[in-house]
Amino acid sequence: MALTKEQRRLRIKRRIRKIISGTAERPRLSVFRSNTQISVQLIDDNEGKTLLSVSSLSKDIAEKKGTKTEQATYVGAAVAEKAKAAGIETVVFDRNGYLYHGRVKALADAARNGGLKF
Repeated sequence: MALTKEQRRLRIKRRIRKIISGTAERPRLSVFRSNTQISVQLIDDNEGKTLLSVSSLSKDIAEKKGTKTEQATYVGAAVAEKAKAAGIETVVFDRNGYLYHGRVKALADAARNGGLKF
């Protein structure tokens, strides 16, 4: 029997997470994409803590109207800005099983342009 889209994504996610792990110096930038929103967390896996998070639901980003891809660009720029303020320059990118295309790619490119290295 064929896998559903969610089962396929979770299988890819498990395969990626066996390799990727975040530390305090180089946290994991984890992307979550729903049908309408996108959110990002910087996670220290050694401590099991979220260092910072940004979502398209936050006030300053939600005020900016645009397509879902443009919202992802705003979120990527905002996470880069917050990370710089927190003293984080390099991260490990975790696409969370989503294809590196569309909104996920737009978010990653905006974060890179904002100064994050990954």
